[in-house]
Amino acid sequence: MSHLDPTALISPKAELGNDVIADPYVVVEAGCVIGDGCRLRAGSVITGATVMGANNDNVYGAEIGGDPQDNAFDPATKSRVVMGSGNKVREHVTIHRGTAPDSETRVGDNCFLMVGSHLAHNCVLGDHVTLVNHVLLAGYVEVEDRAFLGGAVVVHQNVRIGSLCMIRGQTRIGRDVPPFFMATGTNQVNGLNRVGLKRAGYSLADRRALQTAYDSLYDKGFNITQAVERLDNEFSGGPVAQLTAFIKASQRGICLNRPPRRGEAGADES
Repeated sequence: MSHLDPTALISPKAELGNDVIADPYVVVEAGCVIGDGCRLRAGSVITGATVMGANNDNVYGAEIGGDPQDNAFDPATKSRVVMGSGNKVREHVTIHRGTAPDSETRVGDNCFLMVGSHLAHNCVLGDHVTLVNHVLLAGYVEVEDRAFLGGAVVVHQNVRIGSLCMIRGQTRIGRDVPPFFMATGTNQVNGLNRVGLKRAGYSLADRRALQTAYDSLYDKGFNITQAVERLDNEFSGGPVAQLTAFIKASQRGICLNRPPRRGEAGADES
């Protein structure tokens, strides 16, 4: 049985599952779907035809489904946020709905979005993603499973963050960050996320293979295309194949292991 505080404003055109708790001054607007066992804490707002799975915990003042911050956006556009299950959404997080008709911003399962994090329109988060306080994701950013973005990280639009990446707080990212790497400066990586790989159960052989891949990309004198070709010939599967597939799909180019030079793509992007 759900518990809805008398001050909560729940549209009769919203759909609530079982055992939903809505604290004082919660707002759930028409067209929204709230899954079983969700907790909507005081002052949180769910709007924009948002669809939420089960057991999400939205903390004070979070807003999910608001209009995108896009000058070309038509408020009559039908778009949405789709959120999986088991997510923790802390104070004053904002997640904006898609900017194009029938598009969506997506959050997977078991993500932890800390205070003041912002997901702009059409972002896609995988599962078990952590955004520390005040991470800012511009439009169309993709963050893959189990990535960890430190406090106040800023990510440029259309950038992809690979799975199990670790990004240092206050880092500016304007290029794709390949899976399993650590980003420590503006568009700059610095080795593997070794701790994350071990915690995720990657074997010593897999970690050594990824170190070989990192060295080929950055320390053997090859350009990125040459390095990827060599790695594809050497590794037919496993995490290295995942890494090279990510790189080959990159549209913005990948982060380097040094600061971009003046005039080089991504040198001045945030």
